[in-house]
Amino acid sequence: MALKEALAWRYATKKFDPSKKISQDTLDYILNTVQLAPSSYGLHHYRIIVVEDAAIRQQLKAAAYNQPQVTDASHLIVFAAETNINEEYVKRYVDQVAHIRNMERSALAGFEDMLLNKVSSLSAEESLVWAHKQAYIALGVLLAAASEVNVDSGPMEGFDPAKFDEILGLKELGLTTSVISAIGYRAEDDEYSKLPKVRKSASDLFIKI
Repeated sequence: MALKEALAWRYATKKFDPSKKISQDTLDYILNTVQLAPSSYGLHHYRIIVVEDAAIRQQLKAAAYNQPQVTDASHLIVFAAETNINEEYVKRYVDQVAHIRNMERSALAGFEDMLLNKVSSLSAEESLVWAHKQAYIALGVLLAAASEVNVDSGPMEGFDPAKFDEILGLKELGLTTSVISAIGYRAEDDEYSKLPKVRKSASDLFIKI
């Protein structure tokens, strides 16, 4: 369906049908679309963990205040911010740019210097806030991509990030949990699916100057 209609159809699903699983082709489409999400300077300040393992999801459910979406949805998607966006991170990215675009690396010296100046100007806290913000952009793309192929989603901030990091071993990977989303198919008796969507009116939302 068209994106506008897809977003009108979607809602923050609270009750998933655990018997319905997303096909591999559909999951690949969603993830490949999220891979194209924009990020500041193209740095991809996060990684995305696709959690299918039932035992791990039971542990994560306990760390998410026992919300059933964590285990009942087809998949749980965890967006995790990079905690070490530093000189080494930038240099690896510039290497990738040169390789993919078939460029001499020296031609990217100005771009590299600009990125290095940017990351060096940020405190560790500022860098992490920056990374978390980029992860939320990717979350928005996930929700849109899922709705486009009639897959339900439930973005969630109600969880203990430190416990998620521990269960998933993220600290060792230089990552920390930003936000999560369950994806799958709504249960027929999810009462939230029947509620009219409430949004600001266009006149209240948009300010034209």
